[in-house]
Amino acid sequence: MNNSPNTFLDTAPISPSRFQVNVVGEGYDNPACEDKDPPDYEETSFADDNRMSYRPGNREIFNNVLHNGDTIKTEGSFHPYDTHGHAYYMKTFGHNTVDAVPKIDYYRNTGSISGVKICRPSLADIHEQLSKNVVEVPGSVTNGEGIPGDEEANKEEGEKGGFVKFGWIKGVLVRCMLNIWGVMLFIRLSWIVGQAGIGLGVIIIGLAVTVTAITGLSTSAIATNGFVRGGLAVVIILLATMVTSITGLSTSAIATNGFVRGGGAYYLISRSLGPEFGGSIGLIFAFANAVAVAMYVVGFSETVVEILKDTNTIMVDEVNDIRIIGTITVILLLGISVAGMEWEAKAQVVLLVILLIAIVNFFIGTVIPTTKEKRAQGFFNYQATIFAENFGPDFRNGEGFFSVFAIFFPAATGILAGANISGDLKDPQGAIPKGTMWAILITTIAYLGVAICAAASVVRDATGNLNDTITSAFKCNGSAACGLGYDFSICETQTCNYGLMNNFQVMSMVSGFGPLIIAGIFSATLSSALASLVSAPKVFQALCKDNIYKGLHFFAKGHGKNNEPIRGYVLTFVIALAFILIAELNVIAPIISNFFLASYALINFSCFHASYAKSPGWRPAFKYYNMWVSLFGAMLCCGVMFVINWWAALITYAIELFLYIYVTYKKPDVNWGSSTQALQFKNALDSALGLNCIEDHVKNFRPQCIVLTGVPMTRPALLDITHSFTKNSGLCICCEVFSGPRKQAVKEMNSGMIKKQTWLTNNKRKAFYAAVAADNFRDGVRTLLQASGLGRLKPNTLVMGFKKDWRQASPVDLANYVGILHDAFDFEHGVVIVRISQGFDISQVLQVKEEFDRLEQERLALEQTIKENEFKEGNHGLRSFFNKTAKLNINRHSSTKDVSTPPPMHVGEYNQRLVEASEQFKKNQGKGMIDVWWLFDDGGLTLLIPHILTLRKKWKDCKLRIFIGGKVNRLEDEKLMMASLLSKFRIKFADIYIVGDINTKPSKESWKFFEEMIEPYCLHENSTDVSTAEKIRRENPWKITDSELEMFKEKSYRQVRLNELLQEHSRSANLIVLSLPVARKGSVSDHLYMAWVEILSKNLPPVLLVRGNHKNVLTFYS
Repeated sequence: MNNSPNTFLDTAPISPSRFQVNVVGEGYDNPACEDKDPPDYEETSFADDNRMSYRPGNREIFNNVLHNGDTIKTEGSFHPYDTHGHAYYMKTFGHNTVDAVPKIDYYRNTGSISGVKICRPSLADIHEQLSKNVVEVPGSVTNGEGIPGDEEANKEEGEKGGFVKFGWIKGVLVRCMLNIWGVMLFIRLSWIVGQAGIGLGVIIIGLAVTVTAITGLSTSAIATNGFVRGGLAVVIILLATMVTSITGLSTSAIATNGFVRGGGAYYLISRSLGPEFGGSIGLIFAFANAVAVAMYVVGFSETVVEILKDTNTIMVDEVNDIRIIGTITVILLLGISVAGMEWEAKAQVVLLVILLIAIVNFFIGTVIPTTKEKRAQGFFNYQATIFAENFGPDFRNGEGFFSVFAIFFPAATGILAGANISGDLKDPQGAIPKGTMWAILITTIAYLGVAICAAASVVRDATGNLNDTITSAFKCNGSAACGLGYDFSICETQTCNYGLMNNFQVMSMVSGFGPLIIAGIFSATLSSALASLVSAPKVFQALCKDNIYKGLHFFAKGHGKNNEPIRGYVLTFVIALAFILIAELNVIAPIISNFFLASYALINFSCFHASYAKSPGWRPAFKYYNMWVSLFGAMLCCGVMFVINWWAALITYAIELFLYIYVTYKKPDVNWGSSTQALQFKNALDSALGLNCIEDHVKNFRPQCIVLTGVPMTRPALLDITHSFTKNSGLCICCEVFSGPRKQAVKEMNSGMIKKQTWLTNNKRKAFYAAVAADNFRDGVRTLLQASGLGRLKPNTLVMGFKKDWRQASPVDLANYVGILHDAFDFEHGVVIVRISQGFDISQVLQVKEEFDRLEQERLALEQTIKENEFKEGNHGLRSFFNKTAKLNINRHSSTKDVSTPPPMHVGEYNQRLVEASEQFKKNQGKGMIDVWWLFDDGGLTLLIPHILTLRKKWKDCKLRIFIGGKVNRLEDEKLMMASLLSKFRIKFADIYIVGDINTKPSKESWKFFEEMIEPYCLHENSTDVSTAEKIRRENPWKITDSELEMFKEKSYRQVRLNELLQEHSRSANLIVLSLPVARKGSVSDHLYMAWVEILSKNLPPVLLVRGNHKNVLTFYS
């Protein structure tokens, strides 16, 4: 097709039946994301039309593709009498194009309900040229309707009709309120008001709520990239409110930064900070919730036992009664939880109603006219004098602000109750912020209301004696009670039983109906226990699903339509029951409180860290957070941990640190795009940009290497020796060049890049993998030499293996190889050529290994098939057996040779030697020598590389021996000069050898060997007439001329002589580092140069031929 008009179409008569709307399948939804070739097309003739046929599945589409590459029209749309109006093309946009319109399914991490991931057309689908073939498009639907998986999705959705999802009220608000309101509200808040006074008490409440609120806001930012909680007495309440409020803001931020799955605090922290932080906090958070079940149940049991004690109906004794009642209670709670989230949610609603009635009952009681008995116990309804007296603090019995705050703060926690069941919420991103923040607000108002009402109506001390009224002769001491007609002055000298400071049942006394307060205590304890009993398994299941701790995957399995963690419920029940049977939680309680605070601290820090990393992926929908407020919240949580109990805080940090180190060491195979990764990228970018402002200095030089390994796993020895002197000090880039047709080369390159970089990482090679597609090998390397690196973090040294087969190589290949050396010098790179006797390439060994691995797998599969059929009888059993073995395809090989037959002995021995050679640089080299033949000053690279090697663990026992050329009559002077230079360079050496006979002629045998080596590549133009020689030169321009041989005869002598000296002095060395000869461009032919390198390094231990770029890499200045 071209841009000229289709005259054949223009002149053809148009039939009305031809103006149909063809269903176009090019905007298909591909059900599987695979790297495949773009669809091919087949040109098909239909009557008088020439048009393209594109068939996705059984849909037949007749497409004329415009040259803009994105619009497909029916044949009629090309005709000047096209009857399709503007509305048609507007309505079908995105369905009549190969290019797909934006769609949410394309951005999901996993499949839709059907479990199949929907993928947009690949770039190749819309970019590559069209081939003339019919293609079956994966993901098409045969009937032309719907998208792949729709039917299955609808079916599964129907099957899951009973799946319970909660809104923000029942799922978050109710749970958080129930978890925040605890027994502290009914039995300790009045005492806190008495100790701290109304002013300081409100601050304590406010601080606690602020910490949790900031954490909640941060989490909302994280789960829109959710949690909040709730300040002398008002100060204490507000202080607690500050803690929970900050936490709530952080939670809200986190919870609105993307789709939130099940796992609560663990999910939010792990997806924000990574598996190391998430894995450590997830385990202790789940454990803390499990133990919290025991704490709440024991609190409930103690209340029941107190009632039994008052009525003289103790069953055994107080401790055992707590155990009995606690065990029965936790079993009932387990039954409610296992019955399903729907039943648990109904129970929570009932408990909330009871709790609200109890709180309202208290407020009603404060306005009901008091009785004489209640006045004797210190309750006088609302009195300004009582409020003024109770406004300031009156700490007693060694209590202080922080100790009172530590007692109250657990009453402000519980803001994560909704987030912990995030997987059971309809809209976690909206429910968590809204429900959590409203819960903090409501509970904080309730706490402040109860504190202020109690402080305004109840005196601190009262005797409870109805006769302690003031007579007219009594002189009032100025107290509020005295002003109201009661004398409680005896409480100044002895402990009384009533009033805010002495009676924990003030709320019950003040309330309109006392038993409702008892019901409220029951409701508060049971609802908190139930919330923890549900939270712990949910969090633990999410942790186990991520397989961060390998041994815990057993608990990841869910059951039923709600994927209930039954195994987690049982485990939580066992832990809770164990602590209930202890019946003494005073020691463990501070640690559990610190576990929760540690979670809040990390949630706040997650919000700060995600904001600080400035990742483009941090886009929380919840905007009411601030990164510095979240950081303050994290620090506040850590401070509160020590305020509550310093030794429990230290234990918490120790456990977290241990788990963090464990998970870091295990390196779980997960990639969640955490802010830790984002910050690493940011730091790397900042450092790379910072390097641009620093001028290069010789003291900071380090070898930064491009290593021509090809596929890294096929030349491990070349990578290992380079890695030895670049590890932790320099850049190492393993490079591969894909040459050939561009399309095929690019496809091969893209298909294996991740796999090869992963191999480097898994094998602990601190190196990068880079690949380039080029017309030939030299062009590719030239591109790598110019473009590799980033700013000043770029390579300065080329490392390559010696071309062992240079004598069999074509002149073009050899010219490319030697040309790479010229290119490296042109770009001012140093060059290192590594040669080992067996060569580097072990690809054939890997192929043999892969083949044997495949045969072993087939053998195991055959054995399994035999076992499955060994008990079957008759023809059916035999037929089934042979059908299954036929599928194994054991004897079908592309080669006619039976690869299952062991290779001939000499092949096996060769491969064994090749494998041993490939691993020689992985081993400890032991005590030995590295001989450095520093013949030419190249700036010091020839000396620096072996020095770096001696600093490595595998080479540390090797000593340096330095060989240099010198004059025969000045050997000692030359040796002293070199020793002085090495001393100034601070390079340790074992000995220095001055070689004075380098320029003598080599032996006749050695020279003859060299001549025979180059004989096939010599032109010998002097032995023929001029015209014949000229013809040979034109036909073989790469050959060595006689004039060239004569011109470089002395240099050839030197290379041969050096090999003799190397054989004499360095035959037993572990490694030889030798100055690489340089061939002048346009003067030395490729074959002559390769002959020099060949003869120079022949029959020797591993050799590094090194040539720097003749710029200093060593200095003796400080």
